Amino acid sequence: MRAFVYRDGKAAELPFVEGSKRAGEDELVWLHLDGTDEGATDWIGAQDSIPSAARSALLAVETRPRCDFIGNGCLINLRGPGLIHEDSPDLLVSVRIWAEPGRVISAAYREPMALASVADAFLGARLADPGDILTQWVQSTTDVLDPEVTVLGDELDEIETGMEKSNIWPMRRAVAHVRSHAIALRRFVGPQRMAVERLATSDCAWLDEADRQHLRDAADRVARMAEELEAVRERSALIHEELTDLRSEQLDTRALLISIVALIFLPLTFITGLLGMNVEGIPYAKESWAFWGVVGFCLLIALAVLGWFIRAHWIDRD
Repeated sequence: MRAFVYRDGKAAELPFVEGSKRAGEDELVWLHLDGTDEGATDWIGAQDSIPSAARSALLAVETRPRCDFIGNGCLINLRGPGLIHEDSPDLLVSVRIWAEPGRVISAAYREPMALASVADAFLGARLADPGDILTQWVQSTTDVLDPEVTVLGDELDEIETGMEKSNIWPMRRAVAHVRSHAIALRRFVGPQRMAVERLATSDCAWLDEADRQHLRDAADRVARMAEELEAVRERSALIHEELTDLRSEQLDTRALLISIVALIFLPLTFITGLLGMNVEGIPYAKESWAFWGVVGFCLLIALAVLGWFIRAHWIDRD
């Protein structure tokens, strides 16, 4: 758990016990809590100055992006990439933030990548009010999420480029992975856009026009990411269909080649079987050239059948 204090143009990080006792008068206090720490749970539960709805939201395990205004404060949940990729059904880490005049409290059960950027901005004395902290959280979360969305589009571009050259089977698995990843991200990016837009249009006194402009810009970026994820999902479906068609074409081509080979050897098998009977009276059985004659005759028949296949366009000469 971490505590930060800003006052008179100077910012510093304090021990959490000391920082949590600051009242936030004539200064800005930001407290970040680890939801897995029992001490953080007990501390939040004991904060009677925080509305009960906000306390419950800060302790919630399952969250979706949202923005609600309670009294003089604002509760916002954001989703962004985590610093450590753990085995979790949710690809994005949830950050729960309660902001009120003079104090901001954030909580997460996994460390978000955006935390370091927000902490650096605070210690650099660039965040002087709750609006600045919320804006920095939104911008930092968007900055680290944008590359992950871009990577999905790049992976699809590589798959489309190599469709005619690579093996179809691993490509189908790659497309399925990209599509499932895009769907998982789209689940949170859409609500996050609405949450940021609601925060940008709010009339909170501690949100100035510069903060609102930055929030609107972030909302536009989130909207663009949502559209790109939707495009990735649709492109994945189309590529999957194309790969399915290519696989069917390959199977049909291979089946046709097998059929052609079988048809070519069918008359040859008949001739060799007929001449291989162990009976008297087989023509030219005693002649020295008989073997090569049969071989030549079989070769002639094979070439004739192959020529007929080419003329009938069963085999493409190109």
